[in-house]
Amino acid sequence: MRIATWNINSVRARADRAVAWLERSGTDVLALQETKCTDAQFPHAVFEAAGYEVAHAGLNQWNGVAIVSRVGLEDVQVGFPEQPEFGADTPVVEARAIGATCGGVRVWSLYVPHGRSPQDPHYAYKLRWLAALREAAQGWAQADGAQVALVGDWNVIPYDTDVWDVTAFEGGTHVTQPERDAFFAFADAGYTEVTRVHLPQEGKYTYWDYQQLCFPKNKGLRIDFAYTSPALTARVTGASIDRDERKGKGASDHVPVVVDLEG
Repeated sequence: MRIATWNINSVRARADRAVAWLERSGTDVLALQETKCTDAQFPHAVFEAAGYEVAHAGLNQWNGVAIVSRVGLEDVQVGFPEQPEFGADTPVVEARAIGATCGGVRVWSLYVPHGRSPQDPHYAYKLRWLAALREAAQGWAQADGAQVALVGDWNVIPYDTDVWDVTAFEGGTHVTQPERDAFFAFADAGYTEVTRVHLPQEGKYTYWDYQQLCFPKNKGLRIDFAYTSPALTARVTGASIDRDERKGKGASDHVPVVVDLEG
């Protein structure tokens, strides 16, 4: 079984590209982030024609998460318990998390808040969001034989070597110790970040900005990850980052991150 995560950066602009990648890569379950559309606007037909079921959560042109699967899509859940709200005037639970059981694996597609700056209310929101997710995820992993995958765009740079130049982020988000602590806390909850296990090398980036020739210059970040529960970790046989998907016209600024499972 093959599971992947991909910040698609507008699914309506890249639905055909996503389906072509699914067919080319042989992926069974794909978690998408930043779909940037409402549920009614999601291009269901494109994926369904290729044999994939779709679960999507989107409120407007911002955020948005989805799971597409050809091995079943059951028990869909939008948002996790105690997921924080955000918004000054009318706080809402943003479309940043969706879960579904696919081929016996409980897959969560996650789009962690950016944080904007350490002084911004969005930064405190980001830390609350990660803490609440960790609390929920710890409970999910405690069931005997629980097969849980927490995949997506985490908007955290865990190590200095996960960015082309960590000094470029001095004073900004993604590299602060509270963010890194919140990210690593999932290991304390029993999860393993399996892409690191199988792809430990420096320079394995998953995101390159569109500006300033960042991709040709390999000025990238590694911010898309897959945490798996103990029982699921035991099934992981490999992981890969499809850097080539950043090439060509109309590419997302992120690339797919793939996890392979036995059985």
